[in-house]
Amino acid sequence: MARATDRGLNVSRPYGDSASYDVGVESDGRFLRVQVKSTTFRRKGSYTCNILGPKRERYAAGKLDFFAVYLVPVDVWYIIPFEVVAKNLSLNLTPRKRHKFSQYMEAWKLLIRVPGAGYVTRSH
Repeated sequence: MARATDRGLNVSRPYGDSASYDVGVESDGRFLRVQVKSTTFRRKGSYTCNILGPKRERYAAGKLDFFAVYLVPVDVWYIIPFEVVAKNLSLNLTPRKRHKFSQYMEAWKLLIRVPGAGYVTRSH
């Protein structure tokens, strides 16, 4: 999550294994829970990443706010709101424009609070 700190975000890790998220991101006094995933698995130009939690179960609503998915071979991050992919077991990410999740590629701005407007969870 060094890339998040490079963008001025405050990143912290919960102590031990007690939290349902990997890192917390603070912006302008608000705290977001982020689950970090990564993948190297590529098939037909797309990278597949499982977004299951402990015991291979879906994350429960209200336990985290975003997934931060890192595609290791191409050094690309996806910042995806939980509610966008809550029903998915895995994601197929293709790091180019005009694919299903392209609006979330390097979308660090989604973690930054807009004064008076809260957090923007969907790109327009």
